[in-house]
Amino acid sequence: MMDWKAAEDIACNFLKKKGYKILERNYRTKYGEIDIIARCGKEIVFVEVKSGEGRVDPLERIDMRKVRNIEKVARLYVLQKKLKGPVRVDFVRVTPNGIDHFEGLWLG
Repeated sequence: MMDWKAAEDIACNFLKKKGYKILERNYRTKYGEIDIIARCGKEIVFVEVKSGEGRVDPLERIDMRKVRNIEKVARLYVLQKKLKGPVRVDFVRVTPNGIDHFEGLWLG
């Protein structure tokens, strides 16, 4: 079984190969954590990584509370770093069958 650290490493390498620049990993605030923060062109991309095996799709573990927390952390990061430009949230699913990248599931 793959642990979260290995899944995040795989996701980071995958994103780098796609041309993303990794800005932060495991960025934590009182509102929660974002696994990966990256830049893709002019966009700041907040990436939630989910991994798993078996019958339950790892993405099914993302509920509205998690989405709201990602939104709060993303807004706080942009404000603290004084960043400009478009923001989006992506999800990366890492399973024994491969990697799936879902882009722009939430746009700010």
